[in-house]
Amino acid sequence: MQVAIRNDNKYTYAYYITWPEDERWELIDGEAYDMTPAPSTRHQSILIDLAAQIYEFLKNKECKVFVAPFDVRLPEIDENDGEIKTVVQPDIVVICDPEKIDERGCRGAPDFVIEIISPSTASKDCIQKMELYERHGVAEYWIIDPFTNKMFVRVLNKRGKFGTPKTFETKDIIQATVLPGLAIKLNR
Repeated sequence: MQVAIRNDNKYTYAYYITWPEDERWELIDGEAYDMTPAPSTRHQSILIDLAAQIYEFLKNKECKVFVAPFDVRLPEIDENDGEIKTVVQPDIVVICDPEKIDERGCRGAPDFVIEIISPSTASKDCIQKMELYERHGVAEYWIIDPFTNKMFVRVLNKRGKFGTPKTFETKDIIQATVLPGLAIKLNR
């Protein structure tokens, strides 16, 4: 399928929503990233378990948890939806502001993002997305490496920057900073 490109060679959300629904893409600053191949079964098992733990914790609370595919549109200041050049599909997001949630996903930074890396996404998740989430004000960002059984947690500090990552292993229980009381058991 031929897709139009803007004059500045950057894709926008207006183009993104015209692409085939059976394909998964992300846009980061107007550059398109193919989300294939499908995640591994290990990736999906970790995703389901984490999402279930978070979902149980959030029952009857204002914050909501969503799993990929779920579009998170990250506008620059006052961009309308059609002009947005960044649309990502994090593995797990928690959004505590109901005004950010609409029928197309989330507009604005989630409070909490979890990415489970795979060989094809490791660099993007650990570098580009970390910088992107920091720039847009995601309060807490977890990166899970299912191949080393390690998790890296970054929390936004008062200067709006992610501090030094804390590293955890599968034997640990992690307390979420942005969701006080949420304790994730990694050994599950």
